[in-house]
Amino acid sequence: MWRDSFRLQLFCLLMAVLAVVVLVHNFFQLEHLDDDTVSGSNWITENNVQHSLSQTAKTTRKPYCGYTEQTLSKREQVEQESLLAAIQWPKPPDGKIPFAQSTDPTHSDFVIVKPSRFFKVGDQLEVLVRMKDFQGKPKQYGGDYLQARIHSPGLKAGAAGRIVDCHNGLYKVFFTLLWPGEVKVSVSLVHPSEAIQVLLRLREERPDRVYFKSSFKSGRYSETTECNVCLPAGLPVCNFTDLYTGEPWFCYKPRKLSCASRINHAKGGYLKGLLTQEESLFFQSDVNIKRPILSSGPDSVIVKPKAFTDSSSMGRAEDPTASPSGYYYEDQWRSRTHWIHNFNKSDDITECLQGKVIHLFGDSTIRQWFEYLTAFVPDLVEFNLGSPKNVGPFMSVDLKHNILLKFRCHGPPIRFSTVFSSELRLHRQRAQQHRGWQEHRHCHHHLVPLQHLPRGGVHPPPQEHPQGRSAAAGPQPQDHDRHQNRQRAGAWAGSEPLQQ
Repeated sequence: MWRDSFRLQLFCLLMAVLAVVVLVHNFFQLEHLDDDTVSGSNWITENNVQHSLSQTAKTTRKPYCGYTEQTLSKREQVEQESLLAAIQWPKPPDGKIPFAQSTDPTHSDFVIVKPSRFFKVGDQLEVLVRMKDFQGKPKQYGGDYLQARIHSPGLKAGAAGRIVDCHNGLYKVFFTLLWPGEVKVSVSLVHPSEAIQVLLRLREERPDRVYFKSSFKSGRYSETTECNVCLPAGLPVCNFTDLYTGEPWFCYKPRKLSCASRINHAKGGYLKGLLTQEESLFFQSDVNIKRPILSSGPDSVIVKPKAFTDSSSMGRAEDPTASPSGYYYEDQWRSRTHWIHNFNKSDDITECLQGKVIHLFGDSTIRQWFEYLTAFVPDLVEFNLGSPKNVGPFMSVDLKHNILLKFRCHGPPIRFSTVFSSELRLHRQRAQQHRGWQEHRHCHHHLVPLQHLPRGGVHPPPQEHPQGRSAAAGPQPQDHDRHQNRQRAGAWAGSEPLQQ
């Protein structure tokens, strides 16, 4: 009897030892997963020691973000300096500006210079904008964010203006008259100069005001931690910096799991209460945000057509730096620098895309192109991949014409719902597999300090890309036309022959 009991005890002891060995082995494997499982899976401790599976993305700690910017090549340094110089914004006088002395769009006005003169297509129209504060006093400094446009609603036509800040409360706006008929001028204040300084401070000092999160999981155990381009120093972090582009991304390291156990990315939320009571007065939707500035005189001019003008080539300029680079006429975008073919019929689109694979990488902006093409082209049918709504990946197929259309979202920072880690590789990583393609990347980086932009593949975008039917131009110091609408959400697209 005692022999059976001894055997049972020995068997249980052996099973317990075996279980311990298996458990230790599993933890060892979890902590040493291959680097291919998660891009850039490494972590940094708070004593500045970096344990990395790859030395491609070198980072060191700094007080807030926990690292210094990536080491830039000479070309990237030139690009960064050019980009930062182009977006320099005039600052108001030193010291806090009381709300009563800030820009008031109601008291401000604009006048058309020589509104009764004879205008014809191709002429320049000049407008003077005069900014005043809430006391009705003229402003003595610039830096307001204005938008200006000319438009003719009956023709469904619109074009952006070139705004020049005179740094004394006056702004000059120059329009190229591109179509005949009655042309109306509209000017609006997007943000007063005092609000711009608050936004600049928040961008540099509080990049965490929009935060993200990731889940880490092993077996039944899971943890969720905060993630961002910048995380305050003091706690160990997982370094998910993109090894190809050098774009930084960090998550706080889970207490009990490895960095390689990350399974997803998701938007977290928005920090509130970052503005003082005085600062909040500069951001009132019905007072000083996106408010029209009215004319103190005529707000439109009559434009005569040029003799023998072909409407199809109207407003075309050979100069690739022409301003504006394009405009809307009869509800269609017309470029002044390049010939553009309009695909108004689904058959024309089908003929263009026949025999091709089309890759669309980006956010909701480019996803809408996927949705539009799938709905507009009759034989293009979406193939259900079971992907999360709005996130993807998505795929549509036209078997009759041999067309394959694909969409994938870009990597962080991206404010979608939950995205699996396998989908987080930036679309430039995917694009490098297709030699000869070029891309423009803009993925919600307006939320982070701009020093993080150049290493991520920032290329100078087209001069402007008006949103909507009538174009809008935002002011920049000196010549506001230098980089209009550079903060637009970005995307990338390319095509290749479909292999038979």
